[in-house]
Amino acid sequence: MSLIKGIHHAALKCANLEKFQETVHFYRDVLGLPVLRRWGNEEKAGIMFDTGDGLIEIFASGSASCTTGSVNHFALATDDTDACIAAVRQAGYTIAVEPKDITIASQPPFPARIAFAIGPCGEEIEFFQEK
Repeated sequence: MSLIKGIHHAALKCANLEKFQETVHFYRDVLGLPVLRRWGNEEKAGIMFDTGDGLIEIFASGSASCTTGSVNHFALATDDTDACIAAVRQAGYTIAVEPKDITIASQPPFPARIAFAIGPCGEEIEFFQEK
């Protein structure tokens, strides 16, 4: 019996308040995620977005420099990878991998349509559409 029920949230720390505001705009306005809760003041602000199957938590209190950690990316489930990439592109963000069909060589084979973008905090986001 597993002690884990699933992934609760992924967290991002923004370098400053301006980056926090841009990141909130990206997840709320570009991707259309609903705000679940907000807290704090401008210097210690935080927000959680509901992805439908987990949360994205964003903090305004990060350091001025961003470094890459051991997490490679996080994947957001979608029914339309192409529409996600179109919205991200229209908002002016970097597309790292254009939409493409893949089949994960598992048993049974697992077909999907995927694409990757770079978010406002430098996070790599995979848009994952099960086929």
